[in-house]
Amino acid sequence: MGFFLGTKGTGPYFEGWYFKHQNTRGQTLALIPAFHMDREGRRTASLQIISEDQVWWLEYPEAQLQVSQQPFQVQIGQSGFGGQGIELQIRQDGLSLCGSLRYGPFTALRSDIMGPFRLFAGMQCAHGIISMGHPLEGVLELNGEGLDFSGGTGYIETDRGRSFPGRYLWTQCLLDGPERSSLMLAIATIPLPVGGFTGCICSIFYNGEEYRLATYRGAKIEAWSSSGAVIRQGKYRLEAELRSERRQPLRAPVEGRMERTIHESLCAEVCYRFWHGDDLLFQYTAPNASFEYSSTE
Repeated sequence: MGFFLGTKGTGPYFEGWYFKHQNTRGQTLALIPAFHMDREGRRTASLQIISEDQVWWLEYPEAQLQVSQQPFQVQIGQSGFGGQGIELQIRQDGLSLCGSLRYGPFTALRSDIMGPFRLFAGMQCAHGIISMGHPLEGVLELNGEGLDFSGGTGYIETDRGRSFPGRYLWTQCLLDGPERSSLMLAIATIPLPVGGFTGCICSIFYNGEEYRLATYRGAKIEAWSSSGAVIRQGKYRLEAELRSERRQPLRAPVEGRMERTIHESLCAEVCYRFWHGDDLLFQYTAPNASFEYSSTE
């Protein structure tokens, strides 16, 4: 999947990138630069900043957004996000976020997480994973507090389309261990021009190996709700159980406009269990997992 499909064409359309950073003490910060275009062709850019206990929304004119694919780089205002790291220079009322982080090698998937879903015409939203995990070096200063991410781990994903699904669940966590292990699970109701379905995509990168569970590979959703999910594919079974959360409001696209309010827990406590038959491959309770459930129904 390309890092950026561009600003050509007409709306509605959005494209955004989710940069997550977590240090060795569990401190976490996420940033979401995005481009959006409504039906009337009005083009804007935005940056959402998510700390453990606060969120900020910054809006920019399209002229202050520049994106390149080779190398991957998103420049928004005076801040840059790319394959080598991020440089932040943000100062406004109630928010000062400055500093730089350097990224080590990305852990990329061998193939698009959407699989054949990427070919479905009329889908509201397509998901992509840029890096399941990469090392971090550097320090950021958020409203006078130093956040040292040296030795920590980053994660990057992307979304593009017209709107977020009406009902969906998303969770992501960076697993402890000798390898840079991580997990991403998304479940959503998918309306199509004719009919629709509920599907899932999931990548578990564990001990240097990727386990891919997805509807297009035969995965079945046994349960999903605001409390978590259970999916099964052959002998593999993944359970994600939400134990506690600290929800914060974010903006999400509706027909290209950032008008929907969703709620994300950047640092939720989620217990993940991954089985192969009767063998429990791992059980991990993440104190700083990302978790999001939203439904317009």
